[in-house]
Amino acid sequence: MNQQSVNKITNSEYDTLISDSLKNSTAKEKSIAEGKVISIENDIVTIDVGLKSEGRVPLSEFSRPGQKSEIEVGDTTEVFIENVDNANGETLLSREKAVKQKAWQDLQINFNENKVVTGIPFNRVKGGMSVDLNGVVAFLPGSQIETRQIIKDTKELLNKPLELMILKMDKYRGNIVVSRKAITENELKEQRSELLKNIKEGSVIEGKVKNITDYGAFIDLGGIDGLVHVTDISWTKINNPSDILELNSTIKVKVLKFDEELSRLSLGIKQLSENPWEKVSEKIKINEKILGKVVSMNDNNVHIVIENEYDGVISINEMSWLKKPPHPSKIVNINDEIEVLPLEIDEERKRVNCSLKQMKENPWNKLKDKFNINDTFETEIVNIVDFGIFVKVIDEIDGMVHISDLSWDEKESANIISNLKKGEKIKVKILDINADKERISLGVKHLQNDPVQDFIDANPLNSKVTGKIVNIDEKGLKIELDNDKQIFGFIKKSNLSNDKNENKTDRFALDEKVDSVILSIETKSRTLNLSIKELEIRDEKEALNKYGSSTSGASLGDILGSVLKK
Repeated sequence: MNQQSVNKITNSEYDTLISDSLKNSTAKEKSIAEGKVISIENDIVTIDVGLKSEGRVPLSEFSRPGQKSEIEVGDTTEVFIENVDNANGETLLSREKAVKQKAWQDLQINFNENKVVTGIPFNRVKGGMSVDLNGVVAFLPGSQIETRQIIKDTKELLNKPLELMILKMDKYRGNIVVSRKAITENELKEQRSELLKNIKEGSVIEGKVKNITDYGAFIDLGGIDGLVHVTDISWTKINNPSDILELNSTIKVKVLKFDEELSRLSLGIKQLSENPWEKVSEKIKINEKILGKVVSMNDNNVHIVIENEYDGVISINEMSWLKKPPHPSKIVNINDEIEVLPLEIDEERKRVNCSLKQMKENPWNKLKDKFNINDTFETEIVNIVDFGIFVKVIDEIDGMVHISDLSWDEKESANIISNLKKGEKIKVKILDINADKERISLGVKHLQNDPVQDFIDANPLNSKVTGKIVNIDEKGLKIELDNDKQIFGFIKKSNLSNDKNENKTDRFALDEKVDSVILSIETKSRTLNLSIKELEIRDEKEALNKYGSSTSGASLGDILGSVLKK
């Protein structure tokens, strides 16, 4: 037999050889089989599972979410056989399905037996995180992440192993829900039970700051939470617990009250130290200066801390000697250390009432030594209000010039105040000083003589004066007595004549000059009350005295007639 005939085999023999080669293979469709990696090219892994043809699997199926693939040529791995020798002569394999099927079987056992599994969070999604459970993706809701601590950012949990409990499995839909909270709650139950056996009022326990609110802080004692009220954090007043406590920090607390039935704990931090108010009289003396730190302020008070142990308060009236002190922020700043004078220790309200202004000598005492009534000086305007201006006198003493004291002409005063500016220099005269009432009155118009008073000095009451009629109305006549100094008088209708029949305003004309007598001064309007009637009466008396007597029997008409004839 030649060599060629020896190498030939029949079709039936070929089928037998193929059949024999497959007898030893355990690979079956729709099952998991072990194969060998033959090559890795262009992100495709070729695997031999002992069938007619090799299968190809994407390289991505050999890496866990968020990690690189570590498969190499020559490695053996389990794959899922989808189809053997399909229409294209290829064997379809899946590494992903093999991993998931194997993982689902293990996870189902753990779920049925309520066992803990290990997963790795690899992505943050809406409402929680995606977790890799040995190839199967599960969902970890945000509400199931943790109970004992507050996680500010779930990013810190990514790619780190977590022990979890399976809450729900649905293989048909491919859904798995897991929980970390379920494990910690079981742990907490055990810890809480053990903690409650040993806890009692007065116990000092170590815990972790779990949550901070405006009214206090919740402390995790390892299975049970307790509340430290804001008033039990420090012996001094604090604005917010977060000023002292830090989230997740470990601190010691004292059990103040324990309601065993409700498992409610009231805790204290300040109670771990001695109450400083028991020795306040030894550390703080009335009217002896002491150092304090400004911690807060409002429109009416400045709050300070004395010796880091006592709350102090400075009222707005004790901030400055100024009659109207500025806002406290204009005098001190937060965190300033200032010397103050304790005025009163209020043990009931647990605070020390202090003074800042009394650290300086009362400037009103110096004022009496420096100034006298009627002194004049130049200063600057510090404030302007509707009713006047405030000017600086000396440090911490302001004086007021009332609007009526800006000019002798009241109408002009309104115009003057509207043109003045804060910081502007102005000259003033001291009208009055009352150190007991801490009040000083100033004037600007008093730098010049009162023109009305000057006129009266030159023309005393009952003097005869001549003026021009500038206005006529039903009530009487307005008389201009001095145009330059704007001095006016008024003649009432009843004072126009001694003869009642002549008391008529229509017999006078504008710009007509008339003589009259000064009766009095109208202080408010700074107008002189005048009378023609009084002048006529006076003239009649003078004529009687000169030309007749009370016993002659002659009438005033007779006398005046004879005088006129002469």
